[in-house]
Amino acid sequence: MKEHYKGLGHIAIYTADMEQSIAFYENIGGSVFKRDGVQTPDGEKKLALVEFGGFLLELIEPPAGTLVPSGEGSIPHFAVYVDDLDKTAADLKAAGIISFTAPEKKVLPNTFGGLQNWFFTGPSGEQIELLQML
Repeated sequence: MKEHYKGLGHIAIYTADMEQSIAFYENIGGSVFKRDGVQTPDGEKKLALVEFGGFLLELIEPPAGTLVPSGEGSIPHFAVYVDDLDKTAADLKAAGIISFTAPEKKVLPNTFGGLQNWFFTGPSGEQIELLQML
């Protein structure tokens, strides 16, 4: 059955503020690919596809007055491969990202053949992992 799979389609992230989320991802190197909306019984659900790190994020803003879903099925984080973790983190900090979850990167030489990573938080609480394999 694996011959049917063609790769990652996108990672969906709920947001309470579409414009804030788009601005955040554009600030750290992403770009809007497409924007759309879907009518629901509660009103319009706003959608945006953002190219970021070699894949697409689907940002979803529920209709006004409805809550952002959470709980079961939530994705705890997504990872972006980087070529130089220290340089990437420095560039993000220079761009105003202050939401790193630890004061410095983690180096895990025995995990998956060796890696280093550093997490930061996006505007909707999503955890983003910068990942460099050693």
